[in-house]
Amino acid sequence: MKLIGFKQGRQTMIGVVLGDKVAPIAEASAFYADLAANLATARAAKTGTIALSDIDERPAVTPSARVLCVGLNYHAHAAEGGAKVPDYPTIFGRWTASLVANGTPVPCIHETMDYEGELGVIIGKQATNVPKEKALDYVLGYCNFNDITARAFQRHTSQWTPGKNGDRSGPMGPIITADETGDPAKGWQLQTRVNGKVMQNNNTENMVFSVPVIIAYLTQIMTLNPGDVIASGTPEGVGYARNPPAFMKPGDVVEVEIGKLGILRNPITTADQRP
Repeated sequence: MKLIGFKQGRQTMIGVVLGDKVAPIAEASAFYADLAANLATARAAKTGTIALSDIDERPAVTPSARVLCVGLNYHAHAAEGGAKVPDYPTIFGRWTASLVANGTPVPCIHETMDYEGELGVIIGKQATNVPKEKALDYVLGYCNFNDITARAFQRHTSQWTPGKNGDRSGPMGPIITADETGDPAKGWQLQTRVNGKVMQNNNTENMVFSVPVIIAYLTQIMTLNPGDVIASGTPEGVGYARNPPAFMKPGDVVEVEIGKLGILRNPITTADQRP
């Protein structure tokens, strides 16, 4: 089942994609507040009422969702930056204000803007002290994610927050529910392309810390709630590590494609096209 967010008036609605149409289910906060009932409604829907081509897509999350990102989670990515593979997941945060949907233009706010194709994980039920053996039971689904980073700002200090929260710098795609995807540890190919050129090409089975390990780790210290997002890390091939560096520029089109999740595609625009 594919769940998509879209603008309706001043609200973000969650709907289910049925062919070339969308069946609206509930406003985003209400959707996650009673997730089991709303998923049942979505699964029972037979036809959509809004053409997919007519929606104004938005990330399928609430303003209160937490976006927890994992750094250095592929061996080759750590190596290309000269970093040691961490002993524990390297966690940093994004705010939902930085998130955008498939197709939304991303402003190039600095000359060191870099792509990071990642697997996004959406939590489906409240999770506290979850053992890794049961962690996937708490996953609603998965999405493509692009953790676009202003590298210069990321490196100003040891804290990565400024470089990871630029305007419209967190594109994410629709959610494909876990019952249709299976386990990412079984191996989903992750590929990032810029203007059609393959820049990143690895497999989710090669993560340093698997999705269950990340969830188990996080839930030792915080309760994860339905709708929270984990961006699980990017593989090697990022722009800053290339010789010469290959940072994004206005006019570029960046695509992230993972397994059954489809393609997340966003154009890069000039900084003055911010709101």
